[in-house]
Amino acid sequence: MNKLLTSMFALAVASVTAISAQAQEVKGDAKAAEQKIAMCIGCHGIKGYQASFPEVYRVPMISGQNAKYIASALNAYKKGDRKHPTMRGIADSLSDQDIADVAAYYEQHGKTEPVATAPATPDAKVAALLQKGACVSCHGDNFAKPVDPSYPKIAGQHKDFLFVALKSYKTENQSTWGRSNGVMGGIAKQFSNAELKALAGYVGSLDGDLKTVPQSKFR
Repeated sequence: MNKLLTSMFALAVASVTAISAQAQEVKGDAKAAEQKIAMCIGCHGIKGYQASFPEVYRVPMISGQNAKYIASALNAYKKGDRKHPTMRGIADSLSDQDIADVAAYYEQHGKTEPVATAPATPDAKVAALLQKGACVSCHGDNFAKPVDPSYPKIAGQHKDFLFVALKSYKTENQSTWGRSNGVMGGIAKQFSNAELKALAGYVGSLDGDLKTVPQSKFR
């Protein structure tokens, strides 16, 4: 299994390299994005805001997230690799330049100097799950320093969102819900939902750069 995961990671990195090269053609303008984020702040700009599809969970914190990952996620919704009616509709309305601008905006939105803290030590059960999934191979040190900016920071992300996201990689043959990703699909399908919840709970307990920065109208 470890050899299989290593091969999958190598393939993923090669794919990301190709995608990143294409993404470099469109440079994001964070200032320009200030006129383009109205559709984002209604969910991602309200602390504790909950989505209700396909179940109730807090929407992800995206301020402080890697720009390349945000762009990759939006393009995945646009192509249908990620199936979510609301996000698909939003992504479809954005041009490549819009996506680059919004991604650049949220990467630096509310950015502060990271606070150096010691990572929480997982219990033996969670440690074994982390090792089985080889999670640090992509998400990096303390899950806050991905090995490539096209991968997300996940430390400190809402645990309920992480759980729903992980489960979505196991979902197939659904028209409105699920995520198509060869690497994450292969990893997530190794685990029961209870194990995914344990992983999400641990990663969500860590300190990270992600946050929700309320817009002035929501403060």
